[in-house]
Amino acid sequence: MGVQRRRIRKGIGFLLVTATIGLSLTAGVQGILRLPDRERLLVGDRLTSPAAISPYIARNIQVAVDQKHLLRHSAGTLDSRYNYGEAYPVLAGTGHLQLQYLLFGLIPLKKIDVDVVPNVKVIPGGHSIGVMLQSQGVIVVGQSAVLDKQGKKNYPGKDAGIRLGDLILKVDGKEVKSDSDVAQIVNEVGTKGQEVQVTLRRGNLVENKSVHPIYCQETKRYRIGLYVRDSAAGVGTLTFVIPVSGKYGALGHVINDADTNQKIDVAEGKVVASNIQSIQPGRKGQPGEKIGSFVQNSPFNGTILKNSRFGIFGYLKGEVVNPLYSEPMSVATESQVKTGPAKFLTVISGDKIEAFDISIERVLPGRADSKGMVIKVTDTRLLSSTGGIVQGMSGSPIIQDNKLVGAITHVFIQDATRGYGCFIEHMLREAEMMQPGEKQEDAA
Repeated sequence: MGVQRRRIRKGIGFLLVTATIGLSLTAGVQGILRLPDRERLLVGDRLTSPAAISPYIARNIQVAVDQKHLLRHSAGTLDSRYNYGEAYPVLAGTGHLQLQYLLFGLIPLKKIDVDVVPNVKVIPGGHSIGVMLQSQGVIVVGQSAVLDKQGKKNYPGKDAGIRLGDLILKVDGKEVKSDSDVAQIVNEVGTKGQEVQVTLRRGNLVENKSVHPIYCQETKRYRIGLYVRDSAAGVGTLTFVIPVSGKYGALGHVINDADTNQKIDVAEGKVVASNIQSIQPGRKGQPGEKIGSFVQNSPFNGTILKNSRFGIFGYLKGEVVNPLYSEPMSVATESQVKTGPAKFLTVISGDKIEAFDISIERVLPGRADSKGMVIKVTDTRLLSSTGGIVQGMSGSPIIQDNKLVGAITHVFIQDATRGYGCFIEHMLREAEMMQPGEKQEDAA
């Protein structure tokens, strides 16, 4: 009899294990396991479950709250732990909580840490802007031969170990901000018959190089055989402005030097309004481009304080008005963006902001770059005018369900109708907004 009972218990145990494994392979459970370990939600949002999760599992979610009064429910304020069903609580303040998904209400499946951040309201952009950026030091963008008295070609800078993309900070101990600064100091030191000391930054390392200037028979000056650049300028698109502070974000991606593809470290810079005069349409293998000019008496102007992987940031002064959206707009976090129809705002003629239809084809959460979503232009008028996404549209705000969700960042070289966008959450965090400890009223 005892042997039979043990067999029955083993059989039941085997069935339970088999059932558990089977359930773990279902789409719903697999969907839970693929959820991120950490996400951000906004004050005022309801703490709901992803649509892909089965109602049974959704009724077995345990919420652990670190701070009191973080959640509000029909039954009152939730201060500790709570298992909720269909009556989802509201996020009532900034802070931190933890969700735990349970199988059968007992078996832990997934824990997710949630940062609750202020529900920031922004003025959506779409304005065409002119961008002028001054680098810290000068960037090495090329190397050239220096012909000596014997007609021999010399490459002093290259031979000393200076590479393309290096950022020259000082020459002979003096800070340099232009190619003329470098040329003057090199000639002065060379005239004295001395080696010139070049201080440069390569990545995160600062190095010193000793270079022997060569007297150039063509220019009648001492040279070290380097081409350098000190600034960059172009046309882009404003993404958002914070109404109270005037903080702004634009472009959605880093500004790199055109020749070296190295990030430009900002010494100073500014943005102004620009007018789009024409469009060079995009075609397969060749991205198109907006052709624009800077507005002399710009209605707004701004500083550039940061050039980062998610765009440029600073403060704007003057009048920034979006005729399509007269009131500040809510934003969406990364986890709230979904596939489907959306719109983006940009200028294709003059300074007129227009809305164009797109489809968000893929959402790629958890990426640490400006390629968080794949978008496709579906607007027939825009396709006939530009061929799709062109250079100068970077930063164009993407709007879905009347919320600002991201910005256009890249075009696919082989298909101008498609490209990448970044999440607005990442841009706002780069602008030091949407922090868990920030008070709601400070971000209004």
